Amino acid sequence: MKTEFLKTADGSFTIHLPDWDEQYHSKHGAIQESKHVFIKTGLHHFCELHDVKELAILEIGFGTGLNALLTCQEAEILKRSILYDGVEAYPISLQQVQGLNYPEMLGITATSFLKLHSVCWETPQEITPSFTLHKKQKLFKDIIALDAYHLIYFDAFGARVQPELWTQEVFKTMYTALKQNGVLVTYAAKGSVRRAMQAVGFLVERLPGPPGKREMLRATKTANG
Repeated sequence: MKTEFLKTADGSFTIHLPDWDEQYHSKHGAIQESKHVFIKTGLHHFCELHDVKELAILEIGFGTGLNALLTCQEAEILKRSILYDGVEAYPISLQQVQGLNYPEMLGITATSFLKLHSVCWETPQEITPSFTLHKKQKLFKDIIALDAYHLIYFDAFGARVQPELWTQEVFKTMYTALKQNGVLVTYAAKGSVRRAMQAVGFLVERLPGPPGKREMLRATKTANG
């Protein structure tokens, strides 16, 4: 599939798929979106509620590695040890990775970003003393996990282009994969997505979205779920 780089509103790049008219991150700001949806509303929220020193995180859609990069940075700031499983069916190329300007935008070396993409798939790799990355190349429907994660970043392509990734069946898999009181966050806010989450037992909140988006969703696996 054809891809091209797109400069988003905050100056950071994302990858655009012309055939789908879809991109990996918001055109209103790739870094802004990731920080708001996954770091602030996901990671920070969970850490404020739970004093868990060793966190297990699952990312649905490893993609450009931006969410992993930001989480790696936060692990040291929050003084948490993070095991990060990034699931991606179709990894981007190293050439595409080198065209992304996240290191420049975040004030870090390119080496630290490239390391996320250059380490081997299918086996845990220590990126820093506080962040271990386990990249898994598989379809989301093939994920099998039980009470394994504290937090899920659900960052799949939108329901407009891949509706099969936003079904009740998929969210049942996510619910099963989460530990009790675990949290799933996503940029999506469609009513059908919210209802699919609620149908499998999640307590779902509609929250203010990142720049350019009115709302987003956060789902919690509660004791009553």
